[in-house]
Amino acid sequence: MSIFADLADCAIENEPMSRHTWFKLGGPARYFIRPRDEAQLLEVIKRCRENDIEMYVLGRGSNLLVADEGVDGAVIHLGDRNFGALDIDEKEATVNVGAGASLNRVLQMCVRQGLSGMECLVGIPGSVGGSVKINAGGRFGDIGNVCRKIRLIDSSGYQFERERDDIYFGYRMTNIMARFVVDVEFQLAPDDPNRIARLLKEIWLLKKNSQPTDTRNAGCIFKNPRALSAGALIDKAGLKGFSIGGASVSTRHANFIVATDGATARDVMNLIDYIRQKVSERFEVDLETEVEIWK
Repeated sequence: MSIFADLADCAIENEPMSRHTWFKLGGPARYFIRPRDEAQLLEVIKRCRENDIEMYVLGRGSNLLVADEGVDGAVIHLGDRNFGALDIDEKEATVNVGAGASLNRVLQMCVRQGLSGMECLVGIPGSVGGSVKINAGGRFGDIGNVCRKIRLIDSSGYQFERERDDIYFGYRMTNIMARFVVDVEFQLAPDDPNRIARLLKEIWLLKKNSQPTDTRNAGCIFKNPRALSAGALIDKAGLKGFSIGGASVSTRHANFIVATDGATARDVMNLIDYIRQKVSERFEVDLETEVEIWK
């Protein structure tokens, strides 16, 4: 009998992860759990810990590659609306939002309320929690710039808060070790909604014209090495359009890998390894992956 049998409203077994990633790839999760609230999340954490079940935290799957064999553990997805609540304090210009909310939804609300500071995140399809944990962003800024407070739960079920001064936001990384981001408070600034909307549109058009937004991909595959562009290095290595199986280096932006019909996660992993090898051979640069890989 499954240890989650009495949680049938939120837990299923052998759920294909291809249904939950933007690559549309990945084998089954032994358990796929979507807690309805924090009390249920804490109970799931407790059972995983007591039964030595590894926990994986799923946001919106936009920066994730899951192996064809799947994962032998519990994939916990904070996708219930209780984990996506959004509260705006116009007087203080703060936004408190649940980790499961999408960045796009938060941005839309900020525009309507005339709150500026998150425009640099337009076009990033992730959840708030996942974006904070990796300090998502781009050339126009990152999410860490506006984080004021974060509420967390670790793998033992301990709940606590971290203030901005306690958190290090680096390039696509933070020092947040807790497994679960529960909610985040952002400090923004009042501004003209029309000006914010224009800036959002400008940044979005720049991304749309330079990235393969209409394909199955997981965003940038590699982090940019210091003072260098991963995409430029891959392009100079002559790898634009290069394919392994159903995975191809995008012809629009070389730091994107596109999955086509018939692609497997193994194809993508092999292509990642091949790109790293060629860039290392030619430029003596070791590329570090930005995409999260579960295998």
